[in-house]
Amino acid sequence: MNFTTIAIATLLTSSLVASSLTSDAKKAGLKPIPNSDTELLKLIDNPKNPITTEKVELGKKLYFDPRLSKSGFISCNSCHNLSEGGDDGLSAAIGHKWTVNPHNLNSPTVYNAVFFDSQFWDGRDPDLEKQAQGPIQAAPEMAAKKEHVVNTITSIPEYITEFKTAYGDDVKINFEKITDTIATFERTLVTPSAFDDYLNGNSNAMTDTQKDGLKTFIDNGCATCHTGVGIGGSMSAFNITNTYKYQDVGDFKGDKNGMVKVPTLRNITQTAPYFHNGQIWTLQEAIKEMGRIQLGKNISDKEASSIEEFLKALDGRKASITIPNLPASTSKTPKPDIN
Repeated sequence: MNFTTIAIATLLTSSLVASSLTSDAKKAGLKPIPNSDTELLKLIDNPKNPITTEKVELGKKLYFDPRLSKSGFISCNSCHNLSEGGDDGLSAAIGHKWTVNPHNLNSPTVYNAVFFDSQFWDGRDPDLEKQAQGPIQAAPEMAAKKEHVVNTITSIPEYITEFKTAYGDDVKINFEKITDTIATFERTLVTPSAFDDYLNGNSNAMTDTQKDGLKTFIDNGCATCHTGVGIGGSMSAFNITNTYKYQDVGDFKGDKNGMVKVPTLRNITQTAPYFHNGQIWTLQEAIKEMGRIQLGKNISDKEASSIEEFLKALDGRKASITIPNLPASTSKTPKPDIN
């Protein structure tokens, strides 16, 4: 066998191994973000609230505008910071009057949330449009009344013009239209990664250690819950084989059936701390704890390190987002209220 024959045989073997692993990943329910803009739009668009450039740009302004909050200090970006992991990096969210979330709940990332079947830790809302209404009104978060939000936007001529451009001259600017527009922007916050490139056919997109980690991830049953395009985002039973060691931090017990939203693993290296109450700060500890309470397994240090290597392949490419220049307030704009 000459050198050329050996090289060809090696390439064929590598190709077969890659094909087998991608096949195993897809059989386990893992799905890539499509590399086609047309196919991606089919996944992220809402027929009842179609994505347009004008809506996205207006939604971005609203997302960054703290005047939607009662205090005039907190914006959506305060707890879902787009300059890092799309969260706030805190164990529990902090909102109006520096109120710590009363249930000690951690802020989930907004990146790739469009792929989730359920929004909020208890899965109470099905989509981003409905979800966007909650934090603005919640007393421990932005603490604003619907009237405050509408009065703020309609007091600013530039915003009125932008709503007409996005929706037509006869647009009715109400609370739901405002939050729908924020959701339109959020629908575009997707972050394709090396993992997606790999499942989409680029066998060299992931390193060998990341591929080994993917196999370890699948073999240990992690894809039972962390699946789909979101690599999470649906509801699952919690504390299946054991009780989470920090279960008593906060009073959150899931929905009425004890189900908890499975967090996405996309960009997971950037979204510590982990779990619903943000009590674990390292991926290896989170991986081992998940194995113990969800799979009934004692995941070894070697396995945890291997899975962590795979999780690095889920670090996505974020679109460059320029912080928007917001239109000026007027004499009719509601004044900040810190009480």
